[in-house]
This record gives sequence, C-alpha cells and structure tokens, in this order.
Amino acid sequence: MMQVVDEFKNYLTTEKKSSANTVSSYLRDVNQFADYLAQKNGKLSDVSQDDVQEYVRWLSGQGKSAATVTRALASLKCFFHWMVEQGNREDNPAEGVKAAKVERKLPKILTSKEVELLLEQPECVDMKGYRDHAMLELLYATGIRVSELIGLNVDDVFLSAGFIRCESKEKNRIIPMYPTALKALTDYLRDVRPKLAVEGEEALFVNMNGTRMSRQGFWKLIKYYGEKAGIQSEITPHTLRHSFAAHLLENGADIHAIQEMLGHADISSTQVYAKLVNQRLKEVYTKAHPRA
Repeated sequence: MMQVVDEFKNYLTTEKKSSANTVSSYLRDVNQFADYLAQKNGKLSDVSQDDVQEYVRWLSGQGKSAATVTRALASLKCFFHWMVEQGNREDNPAEGVKAAKVERKLPKILTSKEVELLLEQPECVDMKGYRDHAMLELLYATGIRVSELIGLNVDDVFLSAGFIRCESKEKNRIIPMYPTALKALTDYLRDVRPKLAVEGEEALFVNMNGTRMSRQGFWKLIKYYGEKAGIQSEITPHTLRHSFAAHLLENGADIHAIQEMLGHADISSTQVYAKLVNQRLKEVYTKAHPRA
C-alpha cells in the first residue's frame, strides 16, 4: 500500500504538477479510504463501485460535510483513474458515484474602506513594514492566490512595464498593478530585499531569515494586520483575492478580463462574484430606497 501511495504521489507532483496542498489532500483521502477498506478486509485492487458508494454514505454518516465528502470522492476518482492508466485496474470504481450536492457559499469580501484600512496598517519604518506593505498591496492589486504570491520570484516582476508574471500549472498570466502597489513593490525591491534576502535566494518575498516566505507566515501576517485595523469581518489569505474580483465587477470591469487575471479555467468560477455583487446591490437598494 505504501509503495502504491508513493507512486501516486510522484504522479501528482511530476505529471499533474499539483500544488503541495492538493497532493497532501489527495493522499490523506486515499489513505483514509485504505484504512476504511482494511477494517473490512478489503483491497484497493478489488474495490467495486458499490464499495465506493458505501464509503460515501459512511462518511456522511460520520457527520462529514457535503464539501468534505465531495472532495474525498474527487480524490478517489483521480487515484483510480491513475490505477487504470498504470494497468493495475480495468475500471474506475469511483466513476459514476455521486455525493450530495454542495451548496456553494458566496465568498466573504471586505468593503473598499476596510481594504484601505488594512493596507494602511504596515508601517514603513523598518524592513518588515516595507515588505508587509508591498505584499498586501500586491495581493489586492493583482488578485493572485496566496500560494502564487509566495511562489513569485524576483524575475517575475517587471517594474518598468508595471506588471507581474504569474505561473500556475504551466499557464502564464500577465497582471497589471496600480501605481500605489507598483511604488510599494519598487521601494521593497530597491531598499529592503537586498538587505534581507540570503545570497542566491530567488523568492520575491522573504521572511526575516532571508528565505522564501511560507504560507503559514503570510497567514499570521494578514490575521495580525486585520486585528490591528479593527476589522470585524473574518480575514483569510483569500479575502483580498475575493475582494479584488468583486470590487472590479462593481466598478464595471469585464467578467472575462477578471477571469483571465484570476486564472479561472471555467467562467462559472468567476460568475460567483457577479452573484455576490448583485446580492450586495439588492441589500443596498432594500436599505436605501424609501419605498423598498
């Protein structure tokens, strides 16, 4: 079993080029299914569609959310698809199995005033302040994912042209920056990073030890500044990405342009922001119209 999982991990990282989070999630789901089978003296090579369907029902019976069950099923579909490709199975027993429909929640966003307040929090009086200010400005300016932000290298920045290059799963995106973000990034690259980064480090944003900033490090950073700003709304590393998209739509940006900047393969992923904007407009109308 361990060998099969290791080979699957290698497939995810080298061939599918999945993110570290995706790999970790898939492996956890496959291992949990294997443990479930072991309790029933079952083997991965002998799994039937009924076994997978029963497992899905079992997860729901354990109180797992519809989103968790759907994710687990997606992991198993990917795993058994790989087994078929490897010649270890003739069919994919997870194909055709359906989980309960997940109700898609609208993303939480900040108001424009809350964003301004958040971006004002890092004080540009020391290296950490300049770095943090540049990170927050760049995140809101481009709407990139946090994993993409910390994955940026210095050569992905084109200051003279005013844009960054973002690579994700072999797809390049060119995203412009507004002047304030461009200035914050310029100040950081000119005055701070040369003193902070260790020799040979390619990462655009580094921690105080001079190496690439981690996802956990940025999580702590944005939570700290959210609390410092006194913002009551919950702030996660994805909040500025959601706010970026919603605010562009509110101000008349073309949804296909936003799709391109966000790197969404399917327009339906971007349309959720249109629903959010429409909901906010309805709320404003209801509160403000004298006859509403």
